[in-house]
Amino acid sequence: MKILAVETATLTASCAVVENGRVLGELTTSHAKTHSQQLVPMIQSLLELLDLKANQIDLYAASIGPGSFTGLRIGIVTVKGMAYALKKPVCGIPTLDALAYSVNDFKGVVCPMMDARNNQVYTAIYRKNHGEFRRVSDYFGIHVTELAGRLDAFGEEVLLLGDGAPLHHETMQGLIRQPVLQADKALFLPRAACTALLAEKQAQEGSLSSPYELEPFYLRKSQAERMKELGASQV
Repeated sequence: MKILAVETATLTASCAVVENGRVLGELTTSHAKTHSQQLVPMIQSLLELLDLKANQIDLYAASIGPGSFTGLRIGIVTVKGMAYALKKPVCGIPTLDALAYSVNDFKGVVCPMMDARNNQVYTAIYRKNHGEFRRVSDYFGIHVTELAGRLDAFGEEVLLLGDGAPLHHETMQGLIRQPVLQADKALFLPRAACTALLAEKQAQEGSLSSPYELEPFYLRKSQAERMKELGASQV
């Protein structure tokens, strides 16, 4: 099964194709152009490099969030449009899952952190050891001090990754009694290849969707929605 996935939850955009657990190709860019300008050309370039046609892709996948509201919508709409036109199934993968999946085996707990500003992060807690990958917490939009308390309760080494890791690593070290490690910079941003590999696992479990069902996963409302509600409450 060939799977094409896109990752647009952050300022970096990427797309990848995997087959039978192997990454056939991946393109990533952090160029100043918006995702709406670069995503479709990136997909076209990747398919050309792999000598593939869009109808040879069996499953289309997208990172569904949390992350940039606009970026996520662009990625999801692109995948939905291609899958609908080609009558293919889709799969949505939470961005935090894809981030955590990029880690090699780690004996403690893995904590991807996406910066949500004001000392808050989008996060969840995972284990990845001896080939086993599982999430052991809910998804949170949480203040870093509260997150530190939850991580400290595990009583194990902690591995931080994601763009929130370098911002809050020192704080976490001061609040958690066990060693707190920071992953390599290469793991600060989610990758489409990890999204595709997780989509392959879901396909093997029979957990796929129609294009109509693919929706973004937000942990909090957008700034525009919050401002609208604030204005309504003041009327």
